[in-house]
Amino acid sequence: MKAIGAFRGNYFFLSNFYNSPIEYHGLHFLNNEAAFQAMKCPARAEEFCNLTPSEAKRLGRKVDLRDDWEYIKEQIMYEVCERKFSQNPDLLQKLLATDDAMLIEGNNWGDTTWGMCNGVGENKLGNILMRIRSNYQNVIAEATKNTLTIKE
Repeated sequence: MKAIGAFRGNYFFLSNFYNSPIEYHGLHFLNNEAAFQAMKCPARAEEFCNLTPSEAKRLGRKVDLRDDWEYIKEQIMYEVCERKFSQNPDLLQKLLATDDAMLIEGNNWGDTTWGMCNGVGENKLGNILMRIRSNYQNVIAEATKNTLTIKE
């Protein structure tokens, strides 16, 4: 199986640090990182709207975490990533073009939860992106099947 081992270069669009505007919970963010970090403390979410990914990550380390953060952060990451691709069709096409490649958020900064460092990690972001890609592939396959049935 082909693998994309890092979200850099041609695959930077897969990164949460890629600037692609999204609307989430009625707010407009410049990138996924800002939307994700904003949900750590919804009372301060608007502060994240115009931040770069690095600025958002920095502020996200300083806010008081919502009580349920550890239980909902993966669902929030899924929702934020799904919005990125549903609201930016050009990025969805690029995601679909990765076909069935294993998507690995390879990094050298030690993130073994959302990615993998030196081959070790849970790769939760990569798994979320593959799930989103699979969902869209299934929708397209079903639509194609239905179109072929109608034409026959």
